[in-house]
Amino acid sequence: MRRRPGIGGLQNAAAARDQYRLLGENVAKLRTDVLTEQLSTFRSQLEDFARKHKNDIRKNPAFRAQFHEMCAKVGVDPLASNKGFWAELLGIGDFYYELGVQIVDICLATRPHNGGLISLEDLCRLLGQRRKGAREAISEDDCLRAISKLKVLGNGFEVISVGKKKLVRSVPTELNKDHNEILELAQGQGFVTVDEVQKRFSWSSGRATDALETLLEEGLAMIDDGHRDGRRRYWFPCVSSVSSYAGDTL
Repeated sequence: MRRRPGIGGLQNAAAARDQYRLLGENVAKLRTDVLTEQLSTFRSQLEDFARKHKNDIRKNPAFRAQFHEMCAKVGVDPLASNKGFWAELLGIGDFYYELGVQIVDICLATRPHNGGLISLEDLCRLLGQRRKGAREAISEDDCLRAISKLKVLGNGFEVISVGKKKLVRSVPTELNKDHNEILELAQGQGFVTVDEVQKRFSWSSGRATDALETLLEEGLAMIDDGHRDGRRRYWFPCVSSVSSYAGDTL
């Protein structure tokens, strides 16, 4: 028969547990202090880097994207505020604020044509046309960062992926899986027919028609009934060229 531990043994075990707990807390605090010191050093070096290369950051889109990646790794968001060190040093807070305003303006101007859904590629092209006289060149990365700041406006203004394309949505339209698949199919020629949708996805006529009519009601599609074959074509400006409205409307 095994002897049970006495009071002294229990006290020793409790004391040992307390020592292990204190040791663990000390190790954790030491690690936290080391990490805090390292992050502080990284931030200081990042600030020095920004001072040295501020012209490249402001004028070179690729360099600017790499700088944002460096900031993210040490938990720094230069776009968090229009005030403070980063805004005063680089002015990039104001830069993205200006881009955001221009993006909203373009989305509103093109909404009658695309129903509030425009490809990121076309948005950047139109933005570049508008900013021809600006000092800073822009990239898709710049557009994405500016759009991310527009989320404070509520529903809408977000980037969604449809097939290989990124689309910018500026209206609170909820697209389901059927709608996304139709938009992806339309990327090939800019339009689809009910028959094409049925054949591609093995859908019933009712399912294909319902999804297409919903997209039409939301303003994302336009209909073309002028073909000899008599088949209605549903055109999607958001996945086709915007050259038809890239001029006077903007």
